[in-house]
Amino acid sequence: MKVRLPTWVWIGAIVLSCVAGIVNVVGFLGFEHQAVSHLTGSTSQLGIALAHADWRAVGHLWGLLIAFALGAVFSGLIIQDSTLQLGRRYGIALALESALLLLAIPLFKQQQIWGALAAAMACGLQNAMVTTFSGAVVRTTHLSGMFTDLGIGLGHLLRGLPVPMHRLTLNGLIISGFLAGGILGAWLFARWQYDALLVPAVLTGLSGLGYVLYRQWAVRRQA
Repeated sequence: MKVRLPTWVWIGAIVLSCVAGIVNVVGFLGFEHQAVSHLTGSTSQLGIALAHADWRAVGHLWGLLIAFALGAVFSGLIIQDSTLQLGRRYGIALALESALLLLAIPLFKQQQIWGALAAAMACGLQNAMVTTFSGAVVRTTHLSGMFTDLGIGLGHLLRGLPVPMHRLTLNGLIISGFLAGGILGAWLFARWQYDALLVPAVLTGLSGLGYVLYRQWAVRRQA
C-alpha cells in the first residue's frame, strides 16, 4: 500500500538533517575536533582513550555519550512516543533544542567542553524526537541507517521485489539535507566561527514555531 508523506514530514526531514549537518561540522572544526551528532566514532575514541589511560579524553568522551543520551531522555519526557504523528509536542522539543544550541555558542567560545556537551544534547533530543514514520526508521543526526535502507531498497529493486519508494525518498532527503548542512556549516564556521550555530538555532526555533502554526491550521481544517 502506498503511503503519501505529509508535507510537514518532508520539510521537517530536510530542515532537521541540515541542522544536524551544520552542528556536527561546527563541533568537528571546533577546538575539540569532536563530532557531536552521532556516537559511533566517539565510542571508538573512548575505547582508544581507555586503552591509553588518557583520563582527560575519557571524561570528555563519556560526557558526550551521556549528554546525547540525556537529550533523548528529554525527548521521551516531552513527546512520549517514537512514531511521528501530528499533534505531539514537537514545538516544545524544537524550542529546547534551539536553546541548547544557543547555550553552546558562548561555552564553545570559552573553549569549554560544555559547549560540545550542549550541542550533543541538542542532537540527542532531535534524533529521539524523529524516530519512525510509516514503518521507516528515521534518524536525522547520522546516516548509516539511511545508507543501509537505500542499499536494501536497491537490492530489492534488482530482484524485482516491491520497493517502498516513500521510505527511500525520505532516506535520500535526509542524506542530502545532512550533506548540505555540512557544506553550509563549513562555510559558516570559516566566517563566523562558533556563531555559525546561530543558524541551526534559528532554524530549529522557527521550525518549532512553524509546527505549532501548522498544527493549529490542521486542527481548524478538520473541525
